Amino acid sequence: MILEGIVTTLDSQGRLNVAPMGPEVDQEMRRFVLKPFQSSTTYQNLKLRRQGVFHVTDDVLLIARTAIGQAVDPSLKPAEVVEGWVLTGACRYFEFQVVSLDDREPRALLEVEVVAQGRLRDFFGLNRAKHAVLEAAILATRVSILPPTEIRGGFQALAPLVEKTGGADEREAFVLLQNHVAEAIRQGELGPSERAP
Repeated sequence: MILEGIVTTLDSQGRLNVAPMGPEVDQEMRRFVLKPFQSSTTYQNLKLRRQGVFHVTDDVLLIARTAIGQAVDPSLKPAEVVEGWVLTGACRYFEFQVVSLDDREPRALLEVEVVAQGRLRDFFGLNRAKHAVLEAAILATRVSILPPTEIRGGFQALAPLVEKTGGADEREAFVLLQNHVAEAIRQGELGPSERAP
């Protein structure tokens, strides 16, 4: 099963990176598999330091901002076991260490082991707008991979869910993602099927 959330890592200078990520997990959450692209800061930090923190959150505005690379300044506390930071607004967190790393493909395969975990607050609950923003954030990260018509179609299908069932954060996140995608398409970051031959 893929569980969407946020990973925090540190670079060689100790600077924080906050990025959305969907590891493969099981119900026990003792070990899971991350698949970051080798071009990502998360991959570089994990290859270097071999540790990080995975967060389960319902804060889709934070997920949207980090998905498109916006700077964020979340509330933090030091991790208990690993060198790193916990997002205090998350619902749960899992501090982890990398136990194996396979980077023979563009998407690396990192198996990690949980070394500490905690619960910070209750999960808000199931909400269609939150899920729609999550799907929109995933689409926004694929703007250079998928055809613009597919991305636009996805946003059109998701918009009514946000309008009907979302609150202020969900609406702000959706507009932020729509603007990001529109700008990327305007700048010519097109998916492969719509590039000129």
